[in-house]
Order: sequence, then structure tokens, then C-alpha cells
Amino acid sequence: MTEQSPPEGRSEATREKSSVPLGAWLADLPDEQLIRLLELRPDLTHPPPGTIAALAARAQTRQSVKAATDELDFLRLAMLDALLVLHADTAPVSMAKLLALIGDRAGEDAVTAAVDDLRERGLVWGDATVRVAAEAAAGLPWYPGQAILERPDRTADEIADLLDGLDEAQLDLLSRLLEGSPIGRTRDAAPGTPPDRPVQRLLAAGLLRQVDAETVILPRLVGQVLRSELPGPLELTAPDPVVSSTTTADVDAVAAGAVIDLLREVELLLETLSATPVPELRSGGLGVRDVKRLTKITGIDEQRMGLILEVSAAAGLIAAGQPDPQPPDGTGPYWAPTVTADRFVESPTAVRWHLLASTWLDLPGRPGLVGSRGPDGKPYAALSDSLYSTAAPLDRRLLLTVLAHLPPGAGVDETEASKAMIWRRPRWAVRLRPGPVADLLAEAHAVGVVGRGAISAPGRSLLAGDPPEDATAAMTRALPEPIDHFLLQADLTVIVPGPLERELSEQLAAVATVESAGAAMVYRISEQSIRRALDSGRTAGQLHALFARHSKTTVPQGLTYLIDDVARRHGQLRVGIAASFVRCEDPALLAQAAAAAEGLELRLLAPTVAVSQAPIAEVLAALRSAGLAPAAEDSSGTIVDIRARGARVPAPPRRRTFRPPPSPSSQTLQAIVAVLRKVASAPFANVRLDPAVLISQLQQAAHRQTSVVIGYVDPAGVATQRVVAPINVRGGQLTAYDPASGRVREFAIHRVSSVVSADDR
Repeated sequence: MTEQSPPEGRSEATREKSSVPLGAWLADLPDEQLIRLLELRPDLTHPPPGTIAALAARAQTRQSVKAATDELDFLRLAMLDALLVLHADTAPVSMAKLLALIGDRAGEDAVTAAVDDLRERGLVWGDATVRVAAEAAAGLPWYPGQAILERPDRTADEIADLLDGLDEAQLDLLSRLLEGSPIGRTRDAAPGTPPDRPVQRLLAAGLLRQVDAETVILPRLVGQVLRSELPGPLELTAPDPVVSSTTTADVDAVAAGAVIDLLREVELLLETLSATPVPELRSGGLGVRDVKRLTKITGIDEQRMGLILEVSAAAGLIAAGQPDPQPPDGTGPYWAPTVTADRFVESPTAVRWHLLASTWLDLPGRPGLVGSRGPDGKPYAALSDSLYSTAAPLDRRLLLTVLAHLPPGAGVDETEASKAMIWRRPRWAVRLRPGPVADLLAEAHAVGVVGRGAISAPGRSLLAGDPPEDATAAMTRALPEPIDHFLLQADLTVIVPGPLERELSEQLAAVATVESAGAAMVYRISEQSIRRALDSGRTAGQLHALFARHSKTTVPQGLTYLIDDVARRHGQLRVGIAASFVRCEDPALLAQAAAAAEGLELRLLAPTVAVSQAPIAEVLAALRSAGLAPAAEDSSGTIVDIRARGARVPAPPRRRTFRPPPSPSSQTLQAIVAVLRKVASAPFANVRLDPAVLISQLQQAAHRQTSVVIGYVDPAGVATQRVVAPINVRGGQLTAYDPASGRVREFAIHRVSSVVSADDR
């Protein structure tokens, strides 16, 4: 390959500078660019490199290159692919050659910007001519050349039709290339081979690509079709995933409606687990039957229930423990609400949303898998470790980032979102297929960060990492104002055209049952719901006043009669504590009660009084199951509410939260670069300091509470540079805070080879 002459005005020295190894190129960079390199590739700082040469060697290792390419988009990976095709891993390649190979697939500005970004990351170096890391191929999710050299002239559907017409020999050949390396060597690829041979027929059909007379390669698009993957990316420009468009107000309104539903369902789950805690499986999590029972009681479908359980647990609202009071049917542990749940329920709507949404964003798990079966055929259990995934938070942020870069109100579906996400992160393609992306979109809609496929204003604030008060303010603006009225219907239903004020919502929930949830909720009033309200200590007069004060429609006469009729019969039987007693002004009714509740062994003390050894709760339950309407009373004869307040468990630390590894601080990076410069100018690593001088310097740093960079040789003989903050020097040991590990460590003084102030640059 002939190298072009340097452009006019550039010296031969410039060309030679581009031919130097990475280490020499790094040594000529200004400090700001070295610090930027370490910011973009934090793995290079653990442990801090001792020399520029060590930094360059580490930056070119396979593991570091793969980490550096993990977050690159298709355009940047394609630039690496093109440079490998041009053999830039062995000799410098001019930008002119690179642009010529790219052709019209991307503009010159886009190519230049991509190469500049790769330079910042240390994957490419040089100016007029560039080199690429030898291990760059390890960072590509395809074989070198498959992205830049292949421009398919057939669609994925056309390729699938061709594959359907292949014979067994051809399919067997493609299967072997699919399972292993896409490169195959065969004499049948040579010119003059009979055209009826399988290789020649596949080459003629475009299902194989010829590399040379003895080598063929399986095209990337053909491999994707064979694996039933979403084809692509193919173009060097980002795809447009927009499938719909609406106003931002509409997006926020839909998101706010989803938040109202989510909070109602979370409260419903807390009430259900409070009344009946669910035992935890020995392997952790909830059993399939228990989840199905919860879905039946609450009316929430199984997949959505999985999301609510996972987010509630991660937010500390529910936990496994020994509840108080203890369930009578076992010793636990049980899943029940925590004491934190009570504060959560009383918090403002936007604050509750922020807790759930921020928890979901960093949730290291995939709730969408709940109810489905894994590779071993076993179902994924809710709240179990089988759902754990540190990649899930990264995928959620990627989805929201894609949406945030679209015009306001622009919506996507799972297919187009998957294409856009894979273009941004080709190395993550396996987990960004339309199925998993559909789960992410459904979750994002459920927690109110997305509406109609577009990111909401509160979701945008949450993604940007704005202070919690800013995100909650955005959600407060999106939520409809609470209302203080409802609409009573003649069929004893109550239509609520928006979110009720909290106190009114609690009052209505006490006397009516939710029949239909949504933006406009529907409640139903029945004899049982009125009796429930009377059992809680409310009177008929209070119920009449509630409906008269807050109904925008006329109170139906039938409701008035029903309240009066239930109230007239309610409380004629009074149950107190003997163990318990039953009293009634009507001797005949008391006799009927004694006969109906045989298991309670009611004993008449007088025509209007009976006693029982059963607890008061059991007496009330037995009489109500017999069709009677007893009421509990206290020592003064006042009706009281004795319903159980629900089980609670202690609030554990936040469960299974994900946080990326902390990046080195600016001070740490500056100190590392300072040491690299000092080593380059005067390699003190080879000069042993006098122990007395070394100890004196460490003691001074501890006294002044300043950081230093020490040269340290570990027991394996590996020399490194470490930024530490000395605390004290005693007994031949240096005790210091190590920012790299985030903890206090001890270093043997005899292994410290050098000390340099972190501020001495």
C-alpha cells in the first residue's frame, strides 16, 4: 500500500510524528488532553500508571480497548473498522485514504469529528496520518470489514426469502460460519470452481462475500437474518426513530395520568400486604401462586405487578422480615410494608412520584421478566435475584437519552427505539432487541417519565440529574389540580373527574368501593360499603353531609334511603370485652344472634346481654357472616373501629441499588499526570530515597493534611504510583486514605520508593 505524500506546508517531521508509537504521542500531549483521556477511560487509573509507557501499554490491552469501545456509537466503531481495513494497526494511514474509503456514506465533518473523539480516547493517534490500537478489533461487535466494506443490495426480507430456498449443504455451511468465526477458508472460492458447488452458489446469491481466492466471509446482515436479529445498523448516520408527534402538554398529561394510576396501585399493594403479609420463598422472592393471588386481589396484571413489587422493594416501601403483628400461620420471613411506607403514603404526590421514578431509573433488575421462563425453563420469580442486572439501569438511561435528543413531543415505538439504541450502542445490541425495549418503554410509561412514546418534562429533568425539587416541581405542574367534588349517579355510582383532595379521597374510599380506575375513577356505593363506613365510627348524618357537600349532582333519593336503612339496623347488636360481650335492646334479636353463632358459645346473662370467651374480633366476624350488623363499642358505649392496622417490618437499607464505579476526582487525575511528567523528566522510580527523608516527607504531609503520590512496590514486585492522603506514620507502616479504593489502607514504609506532593506540578 503506497502512502501519499504529506500535504504542502507540512514538514517531514510532522509525518514522522504521526508514525511514532502511542507512548511517544501521549508524552507530547498537553496535560489537559492527558487528563481528558483518563476521564474518558477511568480504568487506566486503577492503579495509577507509573510512566507514560505503562499508560500507553495499558491503553492498548484488549480488556481496556473493549471497555473504551463499549459506549461508542456505530459511526465511531465504523471508523475503527475502516482504519483496520486500511491496516492502520501496523502503519500510519492518511485521513485522505480514510475519507476515500468512507465515500458518500458520511460527510467529511462527521468523519473528522468521530476520529477526533477516538483520539481523545487514545484509540487512535496521529494528526495528518493516524494509527489505531492493535487490539481495536476486539472492540468491534463484528469481524473487521463487515461494517465498512459491506453495502447490502438486498433487504433483510429478501435475504430471508433466499435462505428459505437453500438446500441442506448450503444451510450446513452457513450454520458453521454462524456458530464460529464468520471467516472460512476453502478451495471452492477460487475462480474456475464449478458453479454448482455450495460455496459458488452462495457467492452468486450474495449470501457469502469473497475475501480472496481461498477465503470467504459470512456477511453481517446475512448472519443477523439467520439469528433472527433486527438487521443493522447499516448507515453511518443515526436513524430517525420518530413514529408520532404530539404536544408537550399532551405528553405531560398522559404521564401525569400514569403517575396517578401508579401511586394508587402502590398504595393498594401496601394495603394488601399490610392485611396479609406474603411468605418469602427459601430461595428469595415471591412464589408464582402468591403473585397470582396478589394480582387477583388488586386487579393489577402480572407484569405490572412485577414492576410495582420491584420498585416498591428497591424504594424501601416493602421488605422481607418478621412483621408486627406476626401472622398466625407461620414464622416468616414475610413480605410486608415497612414503617417507611406510612410516611410515603402521607407525602405529596410529586414527592412520591420522584421516589418511585428515581428508584426505577437506577433499579438493577428487569421486572419485565417476571412471569416468563428462563433458559432453564423455570419462571422468573418477583423480588428474586434471578432478575438482577447491572446493565438494566444503563439501558433505561440510553432509552431516555434517545428520547431526550428528539424534538419535544416526538414519540417512538419499540422497533424504532431499538434501532436507534443499537445505533448508539452497537456492542449492547443483544439486550436492545425490540422485545426488551418494549418492556423498558412500558415501564417508562408506567412511572410517568414517558407519555405517548415521548419523554415527559419531569422525565427529562430526572434524566438530567436535576435537584429533586426541580423534578418534583415539573411533575407538580404536569399533575392536574386536586378537586373537591364528585358526581353522584342514580345507580349509586360516584364519578370522580380528577384526582381528589387527599382527605376527601379517604372519606370517599371509606364509604365506596373502586369499580373502575383511571383518570376519571368510578366508585360504587353498596350496603356493604356503607356498613364498612359505619363500622369505622362514622354516623349516618356524617355520610349524608359528605354527599350533600361534595356532590355536584343531586343526591339520589335511593342513596338517602339506603344510608338510613343500613344505619337503622347497624349497631343494634353491641359487642364489648368480657373476653367479649354482646348486648342488644331487642331480646329477640339477641336470641337470634346466639342461635346463629353456635361456635362462639354465647351465654345469655340477661334478656339483652350475652357474653363469650371468644375475642371481640371473632365475635364480630361470626355475627357478620351470619347476616347481622353488629358494631364494636368501648366502655362508654361509643362505637369504635377495631380493624387491624396492618403488619409492618423494619425498613432495611435501600435494596439492590446500582451505582456505577466512582470516577477519579479532578485532583486525583491532576496528581497522576504530574507524576507521569516528573517520571518522564527525571525518573525517580529508579532512585531510592533515604528512609529518613521519606518518613519525614510522609509525616509532613500527614501534619498538613495534603495528598501525595507515592511510588509503591507491592509483594508481587509490581511498581505503581498511588495518590494517597497520609494520616500517620507509625511502626514502619504508613496509614493513609486511598481515593482509588475509597478506604483507609496501610502501606509498608520499606516498599515506598518515592514521595511527590500531589500539588507539586
